[in-house]
Amino acid sequence: GVKLLLHGLCSNTTVKSLDLKGNNLQAVGAEALGKLLRQNKSIRSLILEWNNLGVWEEGFSFFCQGLGANNFLQRLDLRNNQINHQGAGELAMALKQNASLQELDLRWNNIGLLGGRALLNCLHSNKTLKRLELAGNNVPSDILKAVEQAMDHNQDRQTILSETQNRASLLIKEVSSLKDEKTKQFLDLMDTIDKQREEIARSGRMSAARVSQLQEALDEQQSIMNSLKAKLQMTEAALALSEQKVHNLGELLNATKQEQNSMAERHFAELQQQKQEGADREGKLLRDLSAASEKNLLLRNQVDELEQKCKIQQDQLFQVKQDLTNTTAELKLRAVQAEERLEMEKRRFKQSLEDMESLRVKEVHRMTQHLEASERSMQDRIQRLETIRIALEEELSQLKAAALTERGQAEEELIKVRNQARLEEQQRLEHLEEKLRLMTEAWDEAQNCCLKQKQMVAEAQAKANQLSLHADGLRRRLEELQQDLNTKEEEKVTEVNKVKVELQEQIGRLQAERTAQDGLREKIAALERQLKALSSNHREALLDKEGEISMLLEKLRMKEADISRMREEEAQRASFLQNAIMAYVQGSPLGAHSCRK
Repeated sequence: GVKLLLHGLCSNTTVKSLDLKGNNLQAVGAEALGKLLRQNKSIRSLILEWNNLGVWEEGFSFFCQGLGANNFLQRLDLRNNQINHQGAGELAMALKQNASLQELDLRWNNIGLLGGRALLNCLHSNKTLKRLELAGNNVPSDILKAVEQAMDHNQDRQTILSETQNRASLLIKEVSSLKDEKTKQFLDLMDTIDKQREEIARSGRMSAARVSQLQEALDEQQSIMNSLKAKLQMTEAALALSEQKVHNLGELLNATKQEQNSMAERHFAELQQQKQEGADREGKLLRDLSAASEKNLLLRNQVDELEQKCKIQQDQLFQVKQDLTNTTAELKLRAVQAEERLEMEKRRFKQSLEDMESLRVKEVHRMTQHLEASERSMQDRIQRLETIRIALEEELSQLKAAALTERGQAEEELIKVRNQARLEEQQRLEHLEEKLRLMTEAWDEAQNCCLKQKQMVAEAQAKANQLSLHADGLRRRLEELQQDLNTKEEEKVTEVNKVKVELQEQIGRLQAERTAQDGLREKIAALERQLKALSSNHREALLDKEGEISMLLEKLRMKEADISRMREEEAQRASFLQNAIMAYVQGSPLGAHSCRK
């Protein structure tokens, strides 16, 4: 029945816990359990108490193979199953392969000393088991203590791994947030540059519209001049007034040219200011990156110091090993001398043993104190590293706040510059409107004068030829002025093209700086990966050292057991010698004579 049940559960994906306590499972049931553990991926808890699985060695070995291949079971109860030291060895082999089991209950079996040692040896490779119950198995107390220490080490390892994973996730989130902020800042800069380009294009369009208006005004003035030329043949006064008007128009053209030049200079100054602001911001970003690199160097130095301290601790452990070997050699020599001088120096040997015991107790006490001091120092270092991490997080928050404030200030400055430009454009428009109004008034006055001067046409016919020559000169001057205007317009176009080229160069520089920043980000990520690898290696080295320390403690315990065994043997030998001496004394003639008396 159990075989059929377990065969049906092999493909089940919903059952999480299975209790088969007290079902007298035999070899077939053990083999079915091994098959279940190989195929099932949902069972997390398995209770097999009171089933005598240890009696069937082949079935139990198949069960252990299935346990080694399973990576989903977390709790296993094997109480009261008559498991001997061979079954414990097979369980140890399965635990070396298993990477998911966290609780194993083996109470009230027949594991013994050999089985306990096998389980203890497997715990050096298994780092997931948190709880192992071995009560009622005739396992020595020192092995039980070593198993408890191994369980504590596994729990500490898992807590440390969880903490490191959480810290790594937090650091990854912070780095991603910093990258997002930097990309946002770069996009904001690009938006501001685009807006400035649009403003420059608008100002160019406005200037072109103004130039077209001025050209229209000039065309109108040329038509006026043509009408005046026809009238100048009739009056000298009209020609004089027209010359004055032409002179005024030339002054107005010069004034407009000067205003256009001043506008171009102002635009150029604004562009230079924007370039300086972009350079300042880039310098600030470079300074922040240099500060982050310095912090990374400090962290590297701290990691190197920790590695040096670990090397010093390894040297100290090597020295302790040498001291232990020397003490064992001395103990062996003294044991040989004690065997040779048993008859003469029993009391001295006992005193020397007591002295050695006191020295050993002192050495063990000193070693424990040294280990506690090293653990405290490591805890202090860990706390210091955490404080450093907190300080780095605070500095990151401060940098974020500073970047936000700078961004707000830049936006305020842009708003102020835009408002000033709008005010200046409004003032210029008002000034031009006033000039147009004055021109219209002058035109009305000129018409009135022409009406007055029609009466003097007869007197001005003699001077018409001279005035025509003078008019030709004025035409030449107008043509020269038009050529000057065309040349200045071409210069403006070239300046605008130069500004465009400079803006494109600035954009290329910004893109190059962006690529450089991406390279720096990649370098920072590589440094963070190196730091993680160094921290993981350091932790693995610490765990290996803890395993070596546990092995040394086990060796000390074994040596203490050997010393106690030697004491018992020496006491037995002394008792044998005393009995032999008494028997010899009683069997000698002196003993017989004393007995007769």
